Amino acid sequence: MNIAIIGAGFTGLTAAFELCKKGHKVTIFEKDSHPGGLAIGYKEKSWEWSLEHHYHHWFTNDKFILNLAKEIGHKVIIKRPKTSILVDEKIYQFDSPKEVLLFPKLSIVEKIRMAATIASLRFNPFWKPLEKINANVFLFKTMGKKAYEMIWESQFKNKFGDYYKDISLAWFWARIVKRTPSLAYPEGGFLNFANHLVSSIEKKGGKFLFNTEITEITSTGISQVKYKKNVDSKLEIVNFDKIIVTLPTSLFVKIAPQLPDEYKTKYARLKSLGATNLVLRLKQPFLTNGTYWLSVCEKDAPIMAIVEHTNFMDKKFYNNEYLVYLGNYLPNDHLEFLMNKQEKLKLFDPFLKKINSDYKKHLIDFELFKAPFAQPIVPTNYSKDIPEVKTPLSNIYLANIQQVYPWDRGTNYAVELGEKVSKLVQK
Repeated sequence: MNIAIIGAGFTGLTAAFELCKKGHKVTIFEKDSHPGGLAIGYKEKSWEWSLEHHYHHWFTNDKFILNLAKEIGHKVIIKRPKTSILVDEKIYQFDSPKEVLLFPKLSIVEKIRMAATIASLRFNPFWKPLEKINANVFLFKTMGKKAYEMIWESQFKNKFGDYYKDISLAWFWARIVKRTPSLAYPEGGFLNFANHLVSSIEKKGGKFLFNTEITEITSTGISQVKYKKNVDSKLEIVNFDKIIVTLPTSLFVKIAPQLPDEYKTKYARLKSLGATNLVLRLKQPFLTNGTYWLSVCEKDAPIMAIVEHTNFMDKKFYNNEYLVYLGNYLPNDHLEFLMNKQEKLKLFDPFLKKINSDYKKHLIDFELFKAPFAQPIVPTNYSKDIPEVKTPLSNIYLANIQQVYPWDRGTNYAVELGEKVSKLVQK
């Protein structure tokens, strides 16, 4: 078959890899100049490795992407970094039962109650009944008011904004079940891994068209893709047997005018937030206690998480610079989402100085990255709202992060989804 794939994120790359292995003719269209999707990266001239626009890692039980890395012969590094929380402007390590027991802000009874709630979720193999339950209501009742409000409520608010009271317990369950103390990372960075996958696909006959925007797809007996290489170029039209779209559902609806109105109306209800990450390049560490991941448990904090990448991967790969992500999630039309990098740093600066008052003395440079569709909103009974991979249009398939459930979006599940859609296409 002659198959088109729209989007060179890890879902599209995996589908292309699997289909090429089976001897199909595959063309991948990508609007960006590089592969990777939400895990896309960049590289400063002085760096040996690339860095992701938005922080990424794998858990050691992420079998789909780890198996893919093994299949193409890409080395994976496994380490156990430090995870902490910021409470009342102070950092506490919070990544083991011992550290939780040592946490001084809660009584022993409150800590046991919180631990029992987490354990009840971690060892529960059944997520489906949990999707009917509101996560915030459940955690407030089971953990108790103080533990919930001190550690968890602010994290929900920082991640989901105005939607934080709507989130399903199934989403929180998945976050607890999946976590592993050790984390994994592809040698050279995610861009290096994605480029390795591109080379593997090309060796099997796959064709890539980067910097290419899809204007329309149609299905009238023959499936067609209309695209432009750039604004000034002429419109190209190519016929395919099948088309896989890996774009967010809202963008799929825009490029597929033949979709039924009821389909458009139903999936217009799906909501998601954009992500912004301000990346600081420093001469000295920002989190001086060696923390890799710092969850901000502060109400009305301008930052959801501070992730010091070089407290996970060795700074020698980045010209001995210390690299720090300052991340948050926002609607893509929010005033803060629309800020430039100077405005972002000005907004964050008072908060950052409470953690490291001297950080600006060591600042080399900083960059701002944005993704308008990054975090799906996962309300109760979300499974009823997920689009099917098979669309109403003949021979056109949809595979995107809004279908990753109950697991949180990530490259591991992008790979799983890519494998799934490739099998459906071949059937």
